[in-house]
Amino acid sequence: MEPNGQNKRVAKGAEEPAVKSTGEVQEQVEPSAVETAMKPLSEVLGQAEKAYIAYMEAERQVARIYKEHEQQLAKAYVIAEKQANQACEQSIKQALEGRKAASNKARDAYQKAREEAEKAAEETIAQAIKNRDENIAKAWKIREETVEQAWVIYSKVIK
Repeated sequence: MEPNGQNKRVAKGAEEPAVKSTGEVQEQVEPSAVETAMKPLSEVLGQAEKAYIAYMEAERQVARIYKEHEQQLAKAYVIAEKQANQACEQSIKQALEGRKAASNKARDAYQKAREEAEKAAEETIAQAIKNRDENIAKAWKIREETVEQAWVIYSKVIK
């Protein structure tokens, strides 16, 4: 026993401290085990980095696709608006052509009716003049006959 009351258990050639330092433990651990543990961690970090890069690329693609979709919608709107304007213009054109045709037809019908009315009036006037002339001629003839009869009677009376 030692003077402080402890047994010394030291054998010849085997003098090692009871607690080993961290450095000593690391030295005793095989270098391949550390590398093996570090390798999966670096692989995981590499995979995480690749996943993040893929995520960012996917996000850019989604943004690009949304922009393209928005542009396609804008183009579709412009096309729809253009078609609506063309349809409207065509309808207006047809309406104006229809109005013009109806106006021309009405004008032609009016002109025809007016000509027919003028012709009927001229015929009526001509017939009225003819009837008047005939009646005047008859009346003149009757007057002549009456005057002649009156002279015949007067001549008999005077003789």
